[in-house]
Amino acid sequence: MEKLTHQEETVMLHIWQLQECVVKDIVNEMDDPKPPYTTVASVVRNLEQKGYLNSKKYGNVWVYSPRIKEDDYKKMFMSNVVKSYFENSYKELVSFFVKEEKISPEELKEIMQMIEKGKK
Repeated sequence: MEKLTHQEETVMLHIWQLQECVVKDIVNEMDDPKPPYTTVASVVRNLEQKGYLNSKKYGNVWVYSPRIKEDDYKKMFMSNVVKSYFENSYKELVSFFVKEEKISPEELKEIMQMIEKGKK
């Protein structure tokens, strides 16, 4: 699975939310100022070429749907982040968020409870 650019990720997030859509649907979901239709259409073509999208033609309209599940992309993306920036250690990742005060003690307790439940 090839890593997506920021622009491709933004478009994919909308496609995952919509599930089945045309380019105009994606543009309509985007924040203002909206990018040009042609820009989004180009990104969609790139996503299709990379294997992230399925496409069907109905008359003269192309309808797109995700080929890759959002959760599968998240797993791959996070694995790459942990491998590249945290010495392939999820402990280092959590430690980073603790040091940066991005995670509270209460949230850490919740994480510990999830880990304990997963062990059973």
